[in-house]
Amino acid sequence: MKTRHFDRIGNGGITFTELGFGTAPLGNLYRAISDEDANATLEAAWKAGCRYYDTAPLYGLGLSETRLNPFLRGRKRDDYVLSSKVGRIMRVVPPEQRTGIGKFFETPSRREVYDYSYDGVMRSFEASLERLGVDRIDILFVHDVDIFTHGSKQASDARIEEFMSSGYYGLLALRDQGVIKAFGGGINEWQVAQTLAERGDFDLFLLAGRYTLLEQEALASFLPLCQKRGIGIVLGGPYNSGVLATGPKPGAFYDYSEAPKEILDRVALIEAVCKRHNVRLIEAALQFPLQHPSVMSVIPGGQRPAEVESNRALLDTKIPAALWADLKQEGLMRGDAPTA
Repeated sequence: MKTRHFDRIGNGGITFTELGFGTAPLGNLYRAISDEDANATLEAAWKAGCRYYDTAPLYGLGLSETRLNPFLRGRKRDDYVLSSKVGRIMRVVPPEQRTGIGKFFETPSRREVYDYSYDGVMRSFEASLERLGVDRIDILFVHDVDIFTHGSKQASDARIEEFMSSGYYGLLALRDQGVIKAFGGGINEWQVAQTLAERGDFDLFLLAGRYTLLEQEALASFLPLCQKRGIGIVLGGPYNSGVLATGPKPGAFYDYSEAPKEILDRVALIEAVCKRHNVRLIEAALQFPLQHPSVMSVIPGGQRPAEVESNRALLDTKIPAALWADLKQEGLMRGDAPTA
């Protein structure tokens, strides 16, 4: 699998595989899977060539990290890249009080406590090291200081302030001391990522679904800022939660909810262009973000080996330049989107 090397500050950097593996589904997201099935999926990712694995305390309330533990134990530490997140502490509670009921299934009885302070960042980092069973984590992302998570711009701004006045200096110290290679933000909105980038010395952003075949508004200001500052992007959610994988069928998901009619209609138009060029929608969707020079890896995730194997195969499809040109010509893609 092709790789992309990222070294913004001259500390040796990080080599990403173009296809990484996002482990939220292994935290029993939307449905429970067995430990054996989770491990089989991780093994399939490794066999497919994936060497970048992203996780977080939130995913399965620790379950995703603990499932990575036995899988990573038999690998040489220098053979893979690992990222996790900070900003939440997992607290033991009675089962009926746990976070994510109806979203995460059969998880430990834990409740998230948001903590973007210096101490909170360090406690979260230490707990992740223990759950993962590793000596180091390459990248730490501050997790979800955004409107999607906290409900309003005012609440998001308060969390950003909490982090920038305290927890930010924890991540800065960890990077400057060589404990981690890089830090950044795992964010649902590019506007919030831009706010962080303008206020601090961030290396990378894990952007969830905000630069895809369906939407490229981040090209207005955020992605040019990343190029100027040498900031890298890990692109999560390249299928916008599903609709770019399934196509515009009834019940298709967009941003974790049922896709509205205007999204289904737009996806139908994009898919029609793809079909004219004998390209599947999902193939174009996975390859599109990788054409931007700031994007280091896409991490679609999966709960089954077949999903991982399918994602790997999608990277090998040759996408004709005329497809991108037609999408731009028909107003279905921004004209300034890199497609070469």
